[in-house]
Amino acid sequence: MSSTKSNKMKLGDASTQFLIKRLFRDYVSGQLVKIAFSLVAMAFVAGSTVMLAKQMEPIINDIFLKREEELLLPIALGVVGIFFVKGAATYAQSMLMQHVGLEIIATIQEQLFKKLMRADLAYFHEESPGNLVSRFMNDANMLKGVVSNTLTSIGKDTLTAVGLIGMMFYQDWLLASIAFAAFPTAILPIAKTGRRIRKVSTNTQESMGLLTTRLDEAFQGIRHVKAYNMENHETKRVSETILTVLRLNLKAARTSSILSPIMETLGGIAIAIVILYGGNEVIQGTKDPGSFFAFITALLLAYEPIKKLSKLNANMQTGLAAAHRVYSILDSEPSIKDVAEDKELKITKGDVVFDNVYFNYDENTPALEAINLTAKAGKTVALVGASGAGKTSILNLIPRFYDVTKGKITFDGQDIRDVSLRSLRQATALVSQEIQLFDDTVRANIAYGKPDASDEEIIAAAKNAHAHDFILSLPDGYDTQVGPRGSRLSGGQRQRVAIARAMVKNAPVLLLDEATSALDTESERHVQTALNTLMKGRTTFVIAHRLSTVIDADMIYVMDKGKIIEEGTHSQLLEKSGTYAKLYALQFAEEAQTNDDVSLPA
Repeated sequence: MSSTKSNKMKLGDASTQFLIKRLFRDYVSGQLVKIAFSLVAMAFVAGSTVMLAKQMEPIINDIFLKREEELLLPIALGVVGIFFVKGAATYAQSMLMQHVGLEIIATIQEQLFKKLMRADLAYFHEESPGNLVSRFMNDANMLKGVVSNTLTSIGKDTLTAVGLIGMMFYQDWLLASIAFAAFPTAILPIAKTGRRIRKVSTNTQESMGLLTTRLDEAFQGIRHVKAYNMENHETKRVSETILTVLRLNLKAARTSSILSPIMETLGGIAIAIVILYGGNEVIQGTKDPGSFFAFITALLLAYEPIKKLSKLNANMQTGLAAAHRVYSILDSEPSIKDVAEDKELKITKGDVVFDNVYFNYDENTPALEAINLTAKAGKTVALVGASGAGKTSILNLIPRFYDVTKGKITFDGQDIRDVSLRSLRQATALVSQEIQLFDDTVRANIAYGKPDASDEEIIAAAKNAHAHDFILSLPDGYDTQVGPRGSRLSGGQRQRVAIARAMVKNAPVLLLDEATSALDTESERHVQTALNTLMKGRTTFVIAHRLSTVIDADMIYVMDKGKIIEEGTHSQLLEKSGTYAKLYALQFAEEAQTNDDVSLPA
């Protein structure tokens, strides 16, 4: 996956202001109604808190000093009413902001998945699955925090602090000014802490992606781990990654916690000043005790929201680091572009032509050079050669998993880059040696390329792939869950389900990459017969290491180091006595030796 220049510029802009604007535009702006109601509820919370502080004045003056018994019940009921309003408003604002945050998570995850489903195959070769899962889970949840928690803090804590400070200035502006004189000194450490938190958080999220990757590798490859006695090795690798995550989390905790002693000290200084100055005024008789207690209560109540606001930047930077990682996916553009979404591929015959095709995976890795081949409609083309010769690269170019570097590929004279990707891939069916089944029923896996397939079509395809009998023997037949990656089926069973899937799709062009590699001799013979039936009238590309399976191909291309070095039918290539003839003779000798070994008496 590559990015355009403008996208690269966006990815490079990780400034706080830029990311906040994007988050507001992309996600927050659509939630403004809920946020508005939440702000109203926050205003009630703030007002209730101010009223609680204000209640200290009549409690001290009218009850404790003047001993006015008739005011005892009204004041007590007033306190209950204030707490009720505060509780109800707190619940309302909390639920509304949780709703906002959870909707934002769902939106981000949907956008990420949609983007990745349109990404190039090369992107998934470069990015580990664990890292992508980390973007979905960890980063999305951190974004929820930065949006909902930040808005809550800005709304509730700011309104509460402003209300209480306003009340304090109303009561005694000089005392309030003296009390808050030291707080501006915390601005610089707050800003520095935020920058450090962003850096640490980015590293932590990357390490979490690596941890997810290593866990996935260990669990998926558990058979090989045990077979090679590598349990201790994998444990060490995962433990090292866990330790790295722990160290980064501890560093983040230390960095964010440094604000606590600063704010605690400043709060203590402010309260000490109020006690010294205000207490002296009460002693001198220039201030009544009720006003003094209301003032100091407001100061104590204001301290908590002020402390939360001091940590706002640090908490926000954690979410912004996640936002930058999420946008790095959302802003990227695939190099395989659907430039003709409305132009359908029209298959009239089914000819597939490679016209002087060159292909590089990157600048330093040429994979194919000057490939000229023709697959006539309804004919079978076989690609043979050593591993790494370029056979699979040819198959990957046909459905545009990658684009040619030079030259062109045509279907019935139509350049495949000039038609829609959907119609191109609808015209091809792939059966690979790397079988991918999904954690669903057998029925759903067979119908994967044609979700509206009827039961009759699914069963017919299964019978043709010699899968019907074993499917019926499963606990729930066609409705049996196959497990993650088809783990509840054997390798041969998975292969036959995949072949049935290709049969149901009924595409005019078949791509068979070692399609019978996981089958035993008996099953291979049955499935090869079924494939021969399926291949009739369809243009078929076959990759096979066992040359005995491609003897009847209409054309065989022999490949070496990304080039076609021989071409012809089986008999023609044998007559040339070249590379193909040598490969065939070698395999024939090996198979004969194997058969002789098997027939030896015990």
